[in-house]
Amino acid sequence: MGPSITIEQNSGGASHRPVMRDLLEHPDFLELALPRRERMQVDLMHAPAAIDEVTYLDTAELDAECALVADAPFAETFMTAPSPGIVVAAMEDRHYGDRAAYVQAVADALRTEYRGIADRGLLLQIDAPDLAMERHTLFAERSLDEFVEWVALVVGAINGALDGIDPQRVRLHVCWGNYEGPHTHDIPLQTILPLVLKAKPSMLLIEGANPRHEHEWEVWASQKLPEDKVLVPGVIDTSTNYVEHPELVAQRITRFANLVGPERVIASTDCGMGTFAGFGPVHPDIAWEKLRVLTRGAAMASIRLAKPAAIVV
Repeated sequence: MGPSITIEQNSGGASHRPVMRDLLEHPDFLELALPRRERMQVDLMHAPAAIDEVTYLDTAELDAECALVADAPFAETFMTAPSPGIVVAAMEDRHYGDRAAYVQAVADALRTEYRGIADRGLLLQIDAPDLAMERHTLFAERSLDEFVEWVALVVGAINGALDGIDPQRVRLHVCWGNYEGPHTHDIPLQTILPLVLKAKPSMLLIEGANPRHEHEWEVWASQKLPEDKVLVPGVIDTSTNYVEHPELVAQRITRFANLVGPERVIASTDCGMGTFAGFGPVHPDIAWEKLRVLTRGAAMASIRLAKPAAIVV
């Protein structure tokens, strides 16, 4: 994620972040993965708690990070920012006493960040793993109806925070956490997709290359993509050092293009190559090779579809 809000606090302590349900069912896997996490010296499951009003105190970090990419040699550059939902899920509420009020407060604060990125001419990417991943974390012991209500709440908050920002300049990334693990409790895409499609961003990024979700390209045979949206499916797995064959990438792109139209597909990766900052399994050299393969596979698909290549890295 990019820069994030500041929660004014004096001694907020640490939030308790539930471990993914699928990992809890496989303690032997956790034991195997733990040494790697300890070597990285990062705490992935805890963050400060919200003990007072949520406000955006200073845009200095936002300004500095946007400046880093101001002169990037790309046709277009995006900057990520967290969704209100992932902030709320990661940082426990010890002030508001009401989840909806807390989500709205965070969304109000994040509006500053969203607008700041958009005003600099960058594409805004809202990272919202909470729209899928929280089903097997924060809502693991709760009903499906409660989780669906959560998705609707967060989508509404995102839409409100985007007031005044052109939806054509906004991307929404939805994933199930994309960590290396069983993912046996991931909620099916088709369950949440009708609500996700109500979000304002015109570009929708969804995992589509990893072994747990690659089959879900078929969802688009029955789910119509709204006319004002573009699908940005993951066609490169970001949780393995295997380098995909360009032919496989082309096949994945073609599947989506045949269902929603070639002009409405932009090839992408499932997630960032380092899903958690400072903690990821893909070596940087291999990450670049994967991106080169993404380019080659997209070019192959474009020839077959007789359309210009659509590529985002």
